[in-house]
Amino acid sequence: MGGMDTHRYSFLPGMGAGLVFERTEGAYLITSDGRRILDAAGGAIVANIGHGRAEVVEAVAAAMSRNTYLVPPFATPERVALVERLQDHWLPPGIERCIFASGGSESIDLAIRIARQHFVSKGEPERFQVIGRELSYHGTTLSGLDVGGHDKRKKAFGPYLDDPPKAQACYPLRCELCAGEAGCTLACADSFEAAILAAGPETVAAVILEPVGGSTAGALCPPDGYLPRVAEIARRHGVLLIADEVMCGFGRTGAKFAVDHWDVVPDLLVGGKGLAGGYAPIGGVYATNALVEPIAAAGDDVMFYTFAAHPAACAAADKVLEIAQREGLVERAAKMGGQLRDRLLDALGAHPHVAEIRGRGLLQAIELVRDRETLEPFAAADKLTAIVVAAGLANGAFFYPGGAGAAQDVICLGPPLSVSEDELELIVSKLAKTIDDAVSHLGNRA
Repeated sequence: MGGMDTHRYSFLPGMGAGLVFERTEGAYLITSDGRRILDAAGGAIVANIGHGRAEVVEAVAAAMSRNTYLVPPFATPERVALVERLQDHWLPPGIERCIFASGGSESIDLAIRIARQHFVSKGEPERFQVIGRELSYHGTTLSGLDVGGHDKRKKAFGPYLDDPPKAQACYPLRCELCAGEAGCTLACADSFEAAILAAGPETVAAVILEPVGGSTAGALCPPDGYLPRVAEIARRHGVLLIADEVMCGFGRTGAKFAVDHWDVVPDLLVGGKGLAGGYAPIGGVYATNALVEPIAAAGDDVMFYTFAAHPAACAAADKVLEIAQREGLVERAAKMGGQLRDRLLDALGAHPHVAEIRGRGLLQAIELVRDRETLEPFAAADKLTAIVVAAGLANGAFFYPGGAGAAQDVICLGPPLSVSEDELELIVSKLAKTIDDAVSHLGNRA
């Protein structure tokens, strides 16, 4: 196994760092040559309960012994059990309806289609636009790219995109909207209203945002009044609110969902990565009864994806969420996230190339710059983030790359919610060394 040709797997040359990972265990990725690499990112901020939990594997095997495949509308014990667990233990009050997809990108596409269908079924077909934000990401489908603000990932697909108006990013480090003010004015939230007015309020179906940002700009956290203000703007214009919690949901930020930090209940809530913790490909869209009622009353449909709500994936998700409840992992994410942040501030808070350490719970990010005083970035051609990821692997840790636009170089941390204190200490020490190694490499290359 150790000598296998990884080039056969790579769609593009250079993908995957030339490593072969033979197994995963706890918070570690184990290579074919026996190296143990600390998974400081939980994969793509996915592995909420850690790797290699035998009881999840057993639940999947049991499901597969009963049901291998049925079309998504048919009920199965695994599907019903997952919905009951979500409704009884996880979803915010008022959100009752569940529909599944095969991952986060599909789930966002599904949420956008549901928002559109809601208004068509109500007799308001003129409402079709979805307003997102700059410096945001909502997956790789064309609809997700269209409402997102990740210019690099959208660049090649311009001819396919309508590119509706965007609200400003909620990005306190570089905010120009509140320049000269005594503090935050929530002007970035008000920019949603400006975007709605620019689009034509009668044509807008929904606004979409990540309550806590993902990897695009790196764990951007809003001030306390931000999300309630956006929700109020949406309600006033008769517009739906879609909360994209593909990355920040299911305990990652120290609450069941990030919207819970601000007691906001969206019309549509999207969750993905942490739903099954990487044990199966599944995502979901969760809605209020009021959102679903016009569609049902009109006798209209919401089309499913072929592999949505696969019985094995539902069994995996149900068991992952059960483990998270049993082990108190949501509360643990809040506690350990505070420890991680404190250790990052101690180790890197004054680092000459660290502009900011930000995040919530066990979703933290470090923005890197050439000059922390002026916020001058490294040259884009330097590809600093890629160098940091490669140096991290060499140092025995995997850090997740992020960054877009003004937040060019971002490193994200999202270890399993079961991470230990010793592992947190190791993550921080390896990250500090890795950043220094990466910057030194740039200097030597120059």
